[in-house]
Amino acid sequence: MSILLLGGSPQLPSSSSRLLLHIGEQLALQGHSYAELHVRDLPARALLQADYDDVTIAHAVRAVADADAIVIATPIYKASYTGLLKAFLDLLPQDGLAGKLVLPLATGGGHAHTLALDYALRPVLHALGAKQVFTSIYANAQQLEWHEGRGLSLDAPIAARVQAGIEELSTGLFVLQGQRPPAPAPAAAADASVPGRSLRDQPYAAHYQAA
Repeated sequence: MSILLLGGSPQLPSSSSRLLLHIGEQLALQGHSYAELHVRDLPARALLQADYDDVTIAHAVRAVADADAIVIATPIYKASYTGLLKAFLDLLPQDGLAGKLVLPLATGGGHAHTLALDYALRPVLHALGAKQVFTSIYANAQQLEWHEGRGLSLDAPIAARVQAGIEELSTGLFVLQGQRPPAPAPAAAADASVPGRSLRDQPYAAHYQAA
């Protein structure tokens, strides 16, 4: 089954695009294939004018239609997802995400917009008919560190949330395909003192929720 990594950042590379690719690579290790689509690469005039006759726009909309799951990433600007991403989502038909699993991601400069995905983007994803929208993952600048040699490093709390999101999406894809999810790797199952967890087991800290 196929996954589309949909990037809504106007800059590339960016924190959100690096997190998006990190998750794609981890999903690939679990046997899933993925393709990338960065909205910034689409022709600006055709995007803003909703020109469905433009070959590149038509191909991008088709990529969404053909995917079984969408991992969608955006930076948070002014308490919302980017206008660039909004312009692309507006191109999709009313049921453009029907039957699809969606994992929303966002990055921001601090904790103030932790819940922006739930208030701004999640309703749009549901309105587009998504089969299931998994728990949103928000990472601030202090939780992500980029090394030219080692790539992206995540601090422990956000790494746990990201891994939980990956596991939930991967399991959902196997179920959607009618397959039994693979057993956990021996290393993960070896420590019986660490129970299995999902995103629901890892809420944001209270002072994040109040921000």
